[in-house]
Amino acid sequence: MFDIGQILVNSVVTSSLYLLAGTGLTLTYGLSRFPNFAYAEFITLGAFCGLFFLAKPDGVFFLALIVAFLVAGFVSASSYTLVFRPLVERKTSLIHLMVASIALGYVLRHSMGESWGWSAQAYQIMWPVYNIGNVRITGLWIILIATAVLTAVALHFFLTRTRAGKAIRAIASNPDLASVTGINRQKVVLLTWFFGAGLAGVAGVFRAADTRLFPMLGWDILLPIFAVTILGGIGSFYGLIIAALLLGLAENFGVVLLSGLGLSTEYRMAIAFLILIGVLIIRPKGLAR
Repeated sequence: MFDIGQILVNSVVTSSLYLLAGTGLTLTYGLSRFPNFAYAEFITLGAFCGLFFLAKPDGVFFLALIVAFLVAGFVSASSYTLVFRPLVERKTSLIHLMVASIALGYVLRHSMGESWGWSAQAYQIMWPVYNIGNVRITGLWIILIATAVLTAVALHFFLTRTRAGKAIRAIASNPDLASVTGINRQKVVLLTWFFGAGLAGVAGVFRAADTRLFPMLGWDILLPIFAVTILGGIGSFYGLIIAALLLGLAENFGVVLLSGLGLSTEYRMAIAFLILIGVLIIRPKGLAR
């Protein structure tokens, strides 16, 4: 017997993780105009950075989040400067940029595997569990949901009230016109790559804390993150919020449906992708386009 309250809580938790992990992907795609498959490794890198602080029960979780944000952001900005910016300046094709991102991701993934090992590991920090009626929620989930909400609110004000935020929106809408108005495109793109990957690193810490940590952690959730980004409308942060909620609900209610039919819950993402296909047939540019 499934409790509707528990399913809704699980859906909000899933949506919060997708929102944090997908924000950087949709913003960087909106500015750089290519899908960065190495983005999965920024999620994993953040999770491994968290291991330094959470390998013992008395680890400081918020310090792990801060360091994961900074390290993942730095590696992302360095990757853009050293790999992708030179390719873009040479007017490399979209396919070449995609292949370069896959190659970079492969290097990062195997570097982490050799550094930290390929076996699954776990954070040792213990989380309190709260029961509200039949609904179970952990302290980790509460922090994850709060972080996602605060991120959404902060980004709304950043994108609408600050000069840098308006510059990001301008470049995403019309890069040529933005350059004519005097916006330093390269600085804005670099800032976005840093900030976006930083959020991916934070999402990695939450993912590892809720499951297990291994070098394929980011890659395992990359497809649903891409799905959320595409469904929301590539480059649209507000569309991403709606898409994250929709796919979070679809995935968790899909578990109930699959269990009722006697099928493996491993197929739950298939339901989310069917919704994605259906929506894109009606709105090819996503929900917010």
